Amino acid sequence: MRYLVDTDWVIDYFHGVEQAVRRLNEFSSDGVGLSVIALAELYEGVFYSSNPEGNERAMRDFLEDVEVVAVNDGVCRTFARERGRLRSAGALINDFDLLIGSTALHHDLTLLTNNRRHFERMEGLRIVSL
Repeated sequence: MRYLVDTDWVIDYFHGVEQAVRRLNEFSSDGVGLSVIALAELYEGVFYSSNPEGNERAMRDFLEDVEVVAVNDGVCRTFARERGRLRSAGALINDFDLLIGSTALHHDLTLLTNNRRHFERMEGLRIVSL
């Protein structure tokens, strides 16, 4: 696995945004993971939607092709270091994004996201945007 996909790319994928569909399909041969945090965000959207049953089926189909990556001790340690560094710099980002970015950093994955504004604050995080 080389990539970790952020919530926004998956939403674009589900909405049929051509570039998101094409690029996720390209990256899938190298392995794409999804943070359990992004999964929780996506399920919130599923259950809040006007078609939760259909969207949950689509989510389950999508999950067959990605590896869900848990938050483990190493991710938590990366999170704590980065949060402390960002707090000292007065540049905190929200905890969900920080956990997603920390997951990518800990596992040495490139993050697929369009939210560069937040994630560029994390030292050493590789980012690909649409």
